[in-house]
Amino acid sequence: MQQARDLLKTVFGHDDFRPGQEEIVASVLGGDDVLAIMPTGGGKSLCYQLPALCGDGVTLVVSPLVALMNDQVAQLRQNGVEAGALTSNNDAEENERVFTALDDGSLKLLYMAPERIATSPGLLNRLKINLLAVDEAHCVSQWGHDFRPDYLEIGRLREALGGVQIAAFTATADEETRSEIISKLFSSEPRQFLRGFDRPNLFLAFEPKNNPKRQITEFVAARPDQAGIVYCSSRRKTEDLAEHLRSKGVNALPYHAGLEAERRHTNQRRFSQEDAVVMTATIAFGMGVDKPDVRFVVHADLPKTMESYYQEIGRAGRDGLPADTLCLYGVDDIKLRRRQIDEGDAPDVRKRADHQRLNALLTLAEAALCRRQTLLGYFDEAADPCGHCDLCKNPRQMFDATQASQKALSAMLRTGQIYGLEHLVSVLVGEETDRIKSQKHDQLPTFGVGTEFDKSQWRSLFRQLYAAGYANVSIAQGSWQVCEKARPVLRGEEALKLRFPDKQAERKRTSARSAPIELSNVADQELLKALKVCRTDLARQQNVPAYVIFPDRTLIEMAQHRPGTLSDMVEINGVGAKKLERYGGEFLRVISDH
Repeated sequence: MQQARDLLKTVFGHDDFRPGQEEIVASVLGGDDVLAIMPTGGGKSLCYQLPALCGDGVTLVVSPLVALMNDQVAQLRQNGVEAGALTSNNDAEENERVFTALDDGSLKLLYMAPERIATSPGLLNRLKINLLAVDEAHCVSQWGHDFRPDYLEIGRLREALGGVQIAAFTATADEETRSEIISKLFSSEPRQFLRGFDRPNLFLAFEPKNNPKRQITEFVAARPDQAGIVYCSSRRKTEDLAEHLRSKGVNALPYHAGLEAERRHTNQRRFSQEDAVVMTATIAFGMGVDKPDVRFVVHADLPKTMESYYQEIGRAGRDGLPADTLCLYGVDDIKLRRRQIDEGDAPDVRKRADHQRLNALLTLAEAALCRRQTLLGYFDEAADPCGHCDLCKNPRQMFDATQASQKALSAMLRTGQIYGLEHLVSVLVGEETDRIKSQKHDQLPTFGVGTEFDKSQWRSLFRQLYAAGYANVSIAQGSWQVCEKARPVLRGEEALKLRFPDKQAERKRTSARSAPIELSNVADQELLKALKVCRTDLARQQNVPAYVIFPDRTLIEMAQHRPGTLSDMVEINGVGAKKLERYGGEFLRVISDH
């Protein structure tokens, strides 16, 4: 382990391991097969990169996306490590570099997608592969959210390579998914490291949709110097929202699979190389993002499952510094997600599991107490109230909603369970619309019985009943129906508590999200900006992501400690020997000029 510790400092510039890394590295170096579940930003890649540098031969890294592989290769090369990726995007010069390094024995890490591995048996058989590292191992699970069929072949690949040692890593895997990973990848029980799912640096927040374009614009505009991602459910929405944000002075770019390849590549490169770019994207822009200084992730629409939500917010704050998350949701989102499950080609058992995963996310969205407790509880992890989510900062007021729920459910039943939300709300508040009069619903016992709440408050209560499974919404007609679960409530046999639909409290909660998180106590913000400009220039010259030169955390530390010599600079976290040689002088000059 001493060699690993030395390399941690000289190559990567870190004085110590992050929590959980050291024992995983020790286990891999000891020859154990390993399955490690570590939160995003916990430093999974270092757990196989360090062992690769300590041993002979090649570590083969199975990774699902080209962008992710290229970023890791670029970072390793910046640190003086010979690494390469064989992908369909390589030009002839890059392929020649990789094969030359393989032939002369200097290449330490080779990255390949599972689909490419399946077509390259001859290449792999001639290499001395001493470790098979599987990144994003949850892709092996047919029950997961990022299933990749070719991941199922990795177990056979391991046997074809003579039973080579295997280390698998992922950030999101419940017990069912972990069991499937083990059965598909390992020939015997591996050493398991479950390092927890908590990302304490992420602020968790949900808000019901109420003019979502305005909500997103206010949130993003309050963070003018921060990079962020806004996830949208459709390609069109990414482009519309990016155009709207640009009209408000935000440096926003769209990203989705339907964009022409050159524009998509240009937008991704700008997001990687520049500071303060906001990407409005579908989840096609996701797993390949290795940018550590994404300061916020916004969901313009409800994600598909709890796992998807956790995976996507995990793209913020990978450097360990504070980051914000915000998820907007509404009844239409819930209807869309449920329709996608019901109309899919999956077998019934899979659909039931997908509905359960969606219901878990709805429970999080409509939670009354600490969100982190609800989120971690889903992954079977206990937690105290975090003090770092919207509900801890502004606790929600609960009330006995039994009578209000009876009124809402009765309105559904007495109108024949064939009407939509707005009609039902109008009945409850006693609004004499033409449709209500024509259907004689103004003569129903439920007409006007809900004047204690206004229409927006009733919408909130209906949404909570839907999320909690007391009501259903027809996919085809949008009509509301009473679920069997609601019968005891209607009969007065069961009391029901819901969140009080207090508009003032919601405004207070929204207001609490309006201020961007302070990242550091750097007194000289102008110096920090100058260091970032220097970093951006170097990144453009080399056509690499800016964080490959130095991450924000390193620049912040430079601005705080203002090193005056190369000897001082080497004490800065993230400055290894190779980067000190390459960039130390340039960043010292920037500091000296300020």
